[in-house]
Amino acid sequence: MSRSSPPPAGVHYRVEAANLNAHLFKVTLTVAKPAASQVMALPVWIPGSYLIREFSKNLQNLSAKQGRKALDPIQVDKCTWQVACIGSAPLVVSYEVYALDNSVRTAWLDHARGFFNGTSVFLRVVGRELDKHTVDLVAHRSMAGWRVATGLAAVKTIKNGFGRYEAANYDELVDSPVEMGAFWSGSFTACGIAHQFVVSGAPPSFDGGKLLADAQRICEAQIGFWHGTKSKGRKTAKAPFQRYVFMLNAVDDGYGGLEHRNSTALICKRKDLPRLSGPSLATDAGKPPEGYTTLLGLISHEYFHTWNVKRLRPSEFTGYDYRNENHTQLLWFFEGFTSYYDDLMLRRTGLIDNPSYLKLLTKTINQVAQTPGRLVQSVARASFDAWVKYYRPDDNTPNATVSYYTKGSLVALCLDLTLRCEGRTTLDDVMRALWQRCDAGPMTQTDLEQVLAVLAGRSYAKELAQWVHGTDDLPVKQLLSLHGVKVLEEDSQIAQRLGLRVDEACGVKIKTVLRGGACESAGFAPGDEWLGVESASGTDAAGWRLLRLDELPLYLSRAHAVTALVARDKRLLRLPLRIPADDKTCRLTVADQPKLDHWLGP
Repeated sequence: MSRSSPPPAGVHYRVEAANLNAHLFKVTLTVAKPAASQVMALPVWIPGSYLIREFSKNLQNLSAKQGRKALDPIQVDKCTWQVACIGSAPLVVSYEVYALDNSVRTAWLDHARGFFNGTSVFLRVVGRELDKHTVDLVAHRSMAGWRVATGLAAVKTIKNGFGRYEAANYDELVDSPVEMGAFWSGSFTACGIAHQFVVSGAPPSFDGGKLLADAQRICEAQIGFWHGTKSKGRKTAKAPFQRYVFMLNAVDDGYGGLEHRNSTALICKRKDLPRLSGPSLATDAGKPPEGYTTLLGLISHEYFHTWNVKRLRPSEFTGYDYRNENHTQLLWFFEGFTSYYDDLMLRRTGLIDNPSYLKLLTKTINQVAQTPGRLVQSVARASFDAWVKYYRPDDNTPNATVSYYTKGSLVALCLDLTLRCEGRTTLDDVMRALWQRCDAGPMTQTDLEQVLAVLAGRSYAKELAQWVHGTDDLPVKQLLSLHGVKVLEEDSQIAQRLGLRVDEACGVKIKTVLRGGACESAGFAPGDEWLGVESASGTDAAGWRLLRLDELPLYLSRAHAVTALVARDKRLLRLPLRIPADDKTCRLTVADQPKLDHWLGP
């Protein structure tokens, strides 16, 4: 740092890329006035991703000193250290963090890019969490051409964003990820608020202008959703942030996002970015390709979280416990309702049309309907169990649990359509009223119930008990039919008819056997390799090799029965299998355009 830099806060960090090839960040923590027995701890999870990830596994070479006096840090448990300090001299703690997780959750460092979340690199100084925190981001000579992007407030920058940043407290510090590298960067203004969009790993064909324009439309629509728009002299309410940063990592194969208070970390496939040239992005009728639509939906989802979970949040998240699971039964609201609005905002901004929106909604409806676990676990219980079930999937997950994202979004859909049928209010009004009632802070299900009762003129406790805390199927199709949507039934894919989820990269490998399906009745098990089939009639003694499931109809008799040849633990099994012919899936189409526009319009 230059001599003119403002002094650091009482809790100060210095982060530098110690070794790009070894993927090591070096962190130096300085505590101006340490406690006599100073305790420091690294979080075990990151808010927004509900799994204990044990970030301390990547921490190494920890040392401590006061002045020239070396001290001996004592490890208390898996993520906590204690240092016996001498006098009031500043405590200086140094350590390295291994960074090679190319996701949105932890940290990454190589010759092309650096990225980290604060929960992976910043030791929490116990007892000083509410103090101001500062951090110096230091450039190395091997990082020529690199720049910095972060939602943290700059105190003093030297060049390309490297320099000193500050946070009001530890929560704000670790809720502000940092992107470093020779990334593409663009900016736009939405409702008077500055937005920056940075993209790492973009190919030469990347059309940054289109991404900025589309993101701007999403941001303006969502700010208007929560705070209103200017009309007839009425001022727009002030958004809860002064600037916003999108950090997108484009990779060969990946997808995901993680929300933060004034930024988000995103990951997508390079081929899903908009392109300047080469094969046209447009498909039939000028519609954007599915991959780019998926990316826009991700952008919309994470941006909506700026209000719905980062400010308006479960009461259990009033203060984060970084050492343990933070359980709540409300993820169906904060993730599910956000999942309802993410694609809906694309429709309201005109980025997709009605048929495209209904196609996305069809996918969600079928995903829930094809999950046997929806009849086992309520969406409230799925929220509570996220730490041990949703984020730890195995071959039985579809049979035992339901996604609070997908079913939660259908709960929001049913609630919105029911409110619209009754004509007194909409879910839009409910969301804004919750924002005001809870003062953009912690909320409970009781808050939602009371807002619904006031705006709708009746209690919705029965519906919430059935839809959120029960396991019966939701009245999705009936409600859609009242809002200009025709629900068609079609034959399902062969895997669903069989009750299987498979990997066909090399033959047919069984991943999941769905509860109550034909293959469960036949005796299939996860891990089986389906080698072939023999005709149940015995007319073909040699049988047939099966390389893909869609080949199976070729070998069926009128009875739709075969003998499956399966390898399990190097044993060959013959399993009698009868394939049902009546399994159905749904498809949504436009039945009444004016009715549909009344729902999907702005």
